[in-house]
Amino acid sequence: MAVYTDVTDGELESFLEAFDLGALLSFKGIAEGVENSNFLVHTEAGHFILTLYEKRVAEADLPFFLGLMEHLAERGVSCPLPVRARGGQALHRIAGRPAAIVSFLEGLSLRRPQPVHCQSLGRALAEMHEAGRDYALRRANALSLGGWRPLFELTGERAGVVEPGLGVLIVAELDFLERAWPEGLAEGVIHADLFPDNVFFLSNRVSGLIDFYFACNDLLAYDIAICLNAWCFEPDRTFNVTKARALIQGYESVRPLSGEERAALPVLARGAALRFLLTRLYDWLTVPDGALVTPKDPLEYARKLRFHQRVRSAAEYGVDL
Repeated sequence: MAVYTDVTDGELESFLEAFDLGALLSFKGIAEGVENSNFLVHTEAGHFILTLYEKRVAEADLPFFLGLMEHLAERGVSCPLPVRARGGQALHRIAGRPAAIVSFLEGLSLRRPQPVHCQSLGRALAEMHEAGRDYALRRANALSLGGWRPLFELTGERAGVVEPGLGVLIVAELDFLERAWPEGLAEGVIHADLFPDNVFFLSNRVSGLIDFYFACNDLLAYDIAICLNAWCFEPDRTFNVTKARALIQGYESVRPLSGEERAALPVLARGAALRFLLTRLYDWLTVPDGALVTPKDPLEYARKLRFHQRVRSAAEYGVDL
């Protein structure tokens, strides 16, 4: 369960006094996610999500995230809407942590998405990219190319504990990506963490996108590469090219990719795999004592990285070149 900081009934009741949400009826921790402490809150006004920001989320970045959700919602993207207190504030504190309460979205996250879901996801991702084009605030991606080697150095000496030779794999990949990372591709606001548990569906169509706390400005095609990693591998570790083709076709039904973006997908997919390998490795080796959280397996992304290293062109992802 992703609860690093516990909240008492009294703390939450005092917190809610600043809002027009009525009395607290119940609340419970939410199992999904590994970055923040999340609670489903039920008040007389309905259901809401309370998030306490932990770990990698810098408090100075929170206006970017909260403002982005409002911006996207105003442009028709189904995403959580921050609930403002009577004084107009969206950002608050509870249990010693910065926190916000946001609207609850209907829908189900999928454990085994099918090609139809991947196509809907691709379309929703492109719609989000288009809606974010005129968002005024900017946030650099701290977990892109420039941040990977410093992150690895925090745990690199112990990588071999997870798998012999893992550190050698990572160093070689860092060397490659620092030489090969593409430049000059279209940039904009990306989600940067659009895993299946961050997407809700109703009747096989995306009903909402959640968890924008890694959103930033970066290469738009890098967001697609993250989704290829998160949505298109099967439990037996094979890559499902049918899902990948559907995802990209859904995306291009809204925003066609340039030839340069298509050609860059194998390198971007390697970078996306390395990014999640590194953050999972760090989490695996540094879980706080007593935290109600199960770290995710970093070796899942080591296997995905090895797959992408064998890819010679984006055609292997089902992309027309």
